[in-house]
Amino acid sequence: MERRRVSLTISGHVQGVFFRREAHREAVKLGLTGFVQNRDDGSVYGEAEGSPTAVGGFINWCRRGPEHARVEEAKVEELEPEGGERFEVRW
Repeated sequence: MERRRVSLTISGHVQGVFFRREAHREAVKLGLTGFVQNRDDGSVYGEAEGSPTAVGGFINWCRRGPEHARVEEAKVEELEPEGGERFEVRW
C-alpha cells in the first residue's frame, strides 16, 4: 500500500483552542499515525502518515482547524514514510 508522510507547521491562533485534541481525533478517524505538539513560538507542529487520501484530508482539516482556531498558515513538507503504530498528542 502506498503511504505518504508529511510535516505540518500551523500558525495563527492555534494554541488554547483544543487544536491538538481535535487534530488527534481527526487523525485517528482517518487512520493516520504520527503526532502533534505545541511549539514555544505559538504554532502547532505535527507529522502525519497514512494513505495519500487520508493525509490529504488531514492537511485540509489542519488548514481550517477546530471551531475556535484561526489558522493563518499551514506549511506542509513531504517526508519519507517510516511507519508508526498510533497518533499521539505530545506535550
